[in-house]
Amino acid sequence: MTAPQRLTDRKREAIIQAAISEFRSHGFEITSMDKIAATAGVSKRTVYNHFPSKEELFAEILNQLWARIIAEPSVSYNREQPLREQLRQMLREKMQMMADENFLTLARVAIAATIHSPERAQNMIERMGEREEGLTVWIRAAQADGRLQAVDPEFAAHQVQGLLKTFAFWPQVSMGRAVLDIEMQHSVAESALDMFLARYQR
Repeated sequence: MTAPQRLTDRKREAIIQAAISEFRSHGFEITSMDKIAATAGVSKRTVYNHFPSKEELFAEILNQLWARIIAEPSVSYNREQPLREQLRQMLREKMQMMADENFLTLARVAIAATIHSPERAQNMIERMGEREEGLTVWIRAAQADGRLQAVDPEFAAHQVQGLLKTFAFWPQVSMGRAVLDIEMQHSVAESALDMFLARYQR
């Protein structure tokens, strides 16, 4: 990568981080591209060179959030391994992600901005539906192998992740609670794991 490219990438990242900070502090509607430029330490023209509109900039923040949510898990379905071991690793990875302050900040920005705009929320949901999340893929594979009961894989994935988010996402996003320590992360993951397998394992 050449020096000018690196500089361009650094400026782009500075703009995104400034936008996240401003959206979080002041909300989407009130935040201006002028303020984002000032916070990023770049010219307004530079901001518009990277992002033609505030909506485009917000869409990039959503892209980053969604990319983290659907990141490929380190575990692919393996018929030779116990389901518990495979699912434990995936749930612990989810817990680790939800304990990341950068992830929680992105989530707060996204949720706050979409609450006030049903249309924006709809766009976000449609984008999220374009690619299937890793846990859903794993559940479908385990079902095809006859090791999990027949249930909508997406429903089951949302169900087990909902058990995690009750403790490790919503209190932190909506009430500013501290992220869970490792011991508590593992405890919540194990409990969700027990409930999921008790319900769906054949």
